[in-house]
This record gives sequence, structure tokens and C-alpha cells, in this order.
Amino acid sequence: MKTTLHSFIETIEIDLIKKRRELHEYPELGFTEYVTTYKVGSELEKLGFTLSIGKDSLVGHSRLGMPSEAYLKENENRARDMGVPEEWMQKMIGGHTGLVAQLDTGKPGKHIAMRFDIDALPIFEASDQQHFPYKEGFQSKREGVMHSCGHDGHAVIGIGVAMFLDQFKDLLSGRFTLLFQPAEEGGRGAKPMVEKGWLDDVDYFLSGHIGIHSLPVGNIAATTTKFLASTKYNVVYKGKSAHAGLEPNEGRNALLAASSASLHLNGITRHADGATRVNVGKLEAGTGRNIIADYARLEIETRGETTALSDYMREEALRILKTTPILYDVKEEIEIVGFAPSAECNQDWINMIESACSNSERITNVIPVLPLGASEDVTFMLEHVQKMGGLSTYLVFASPLPAGHHHPSFDFDEKVLATAVDALARIILEIANRD
Repeated sequence: MKTTLHSFIETIEIDLIKKRRELHEYPELGFTEYVTTYKVGSELEKLGFTLSIGKDSLVGHSRLGMPSEAYLKENENRARDMGVPEEWMQKMIGGHTGLVAQLDTGKPGKHIAMRFDIDALPIFEASDQQHFPYKEGFQSKREGVMHSCGHDGHAVIGIGVAMFLDQFKDLLSGRFTLLFQPAEEGGRGAKPMVEKGWLDDVDYFLSGHIGIHSLPVGNIAATTTKFLASTKYNVVYKGKSAHAGLEPNEGRNALLAASSASLHLNGITRHADGATRVNVGKLEAGTGRNIIADYARLEIETRGETTALSDYMREEALRILKTTPILYDVKEEIEIVGFAPSAECNQDWINMIESACSNSERITNVIPVLPLGASEDVTFMLEHVQKMGGLSTYLVFASPLPAGHHHPSFDFDEKVLATAVDALARIILEIANRD
């Protein structure tokens, strides 16, 4: 079995890299992953998986932070132009992206589920020879959108796991559910999938992330810690415009209100019980130098080491966002557009993963735990599985990182793709052997 699995991984590695580069060229933001969903689904359809696409994969009304109708229409037309069939588009229309793939071996056994996120970020990708995707010609073809967190790799790892399940299904038992989740960025896509019920009877749940720590490929972490709970906000302040020289007293300055709120937010007292964060990532305001700004818009996030600490930061932020506009006599509109709780991995996974990967020729070191130090809405899934009596974990598939996550020069060593598939395949076989 060792040689057979190793040979299989060797055989598919070039294909995994090719698929990753294809997805990297056409990144899509959360709830507009029409082409990505189709490309991933087409691969799984060939393997005989039962697919639930778009509207069938999540609870639509539970989605937060939806793009505008105009942006959705623009991207739906783009997807059609890129060859996504109308049959698929009708299942995804209105930002219902993502899919769930299921395989039932027909033999009694455990239910194993895995999640792979598929969305990109609003970042302009680096265009210099030091950036590997640019040098090799597979940089983003969509200006201002980039896979700068490795989700192109995650989607391909999911395809690789599906290929393994298809190839080795005669040796397996039970059921397998693969969730290809939209809109991880901003904490928006996991909860709608959880509410669809896919994880209600799962015995083992796995997810993971490429990179995080800049270490050689072959290092993996069996569990992670410090999932920071997070809340995302869009805030609009509405004032009154006026001539800044002729009658400034007639204006109500939304720009000043937003600027003051930004400063006050960063003054929130940090909590003694653990790490807390706040960031104003975007501020748009005003129309001209001689016009009192009647409009301002902010994009904000708060985080906490625990859900309780995140709640503290959220309440403090909302207090500031609601009271600051009173000083400037402007009106506010506050929308919470994303949320992720904190969570913990089950420690039972450590010995299981160490045992599973002990004979791998690709995995050189299983680290029991590595800190994530960021937010991830997979925590909805981790918590739900645990509440229903299952075991859940979140792995790290380490890679050297030329630049950090969410950076224009982010990239990873593509050898990590096959290494991650190898790890997940061995874990699946370990569970099968134990049960």
C-alpha cells in the first residue's frame, strides 16, 4: 500500500500543479466564484461524485456581506463568456457559489468530511520577475483580484483528495463529503454551508491551510491554536454637503466623522484576558477639496482570541461607531458583513496523524500544534462537528513563503500540493484501518 499510494501521488503531482496555475490565473472574490465552482465541479463530476451545486450547497439567506447586484451580474456575464454552461449558471445565479461533493462506498463505516475554500482577494498581483507566477506566466489575468492566500491551492488539494478517493474506494468504507466553500475571506461562507446540514452526522472533519508558517515543504501541523474570532463591518456616514469657503457652517462633515471614528477605534482598551485586534482597512469619503464631504464609508474588522473577547471588541467598536457621528451631526448605517467564532481542534488527532504519516516519503515532520494567529470561518464547521459528537481538526501544510499572506507577492512552493494530498490520503486510510 505504501508504494502504491506513493506512486499514485507521484503520478498526479504534475496535474495538480497545472490545475493550480489555471485557477490562479482566474481568481474570483467571495460569492462570485462561478468559474472556479464550475472548474472544480467538472473535475469531480468526471470521478462520479454526487454534486450539490450552488443553491443546493448552502442556505442562501444566511450569507453575509453579499456583493452588489451590479457586481454579481457583471461576474455572471463574465462566467458565461468564459464558457460556464447555463445549466450551471442557473444553479449559482445570485451569488450562490460553491459546491458539495459526496461519495458513498456502499460499505458501513465512518462519515469523513473535509472543507476546501476557493475564493480570492481584492489585491493587485505583483508584476516583477522575482514573483514566480509572473515569471512563469500564470499571474492573475483579472486586474485587482488575486489568489494571495493559497485558496487556489486548497481547491486543487480537494480535487487531489477526490482523485484519491476514486482510485482507492475499494479499500475504503463509509461516506465522504467534500465541501468547496465560497467566501472564506470576511467570514461569510462557512455558516451557510453548516446550516444546510452537511456536517450533522460527521464522525471526522478535516480542513487546513497552505503556508501560515514559512517552513520547508514536508512539515505539517496536526492541529492549530489561536483561531481569532472576528467580526467584519461596513459603515456609512451621511452628512450634508456645502461650499467649504462660502458657507462651511451649513455642512455636516461625514469625512471628519469617519476619520475620528477610525482614531477612536484604535484607542479601544485592550483586554487583560487575551489578544484583541481592530483594523480600519478602507475609508472612502468626499468629492472635492472645496466641498464639505456628505458621505464616508469604512470597512472595519475586530478580532479576539476567544469569542468572548471578540464580543467585547464588537460592542466597544459599535459604541464608538454609533456615538462618534453625534459629534458631527451625521447619520450612520452599520452593517455586520461577516463573523467567525473561535474554536479548538480535538487533540485526539495528533497521535492519529503522526501514525498515519510515519511512513510517508513526502512528510518529513508532523508538528503536534502550530498557532494560526488569524481568523477562519471554518471554526463554524469545527464547532458544529464537535457539538454533534465528532472530531475535528485544522492542519497546516507548511511552505516557504516569499511574502506573507494577503501580500501582492504571496506565493507558495507547489510541491506542497501533492504533500497535502498525501497527508490527507494517509489520514483517511488510518481512520479506515482503525475502524
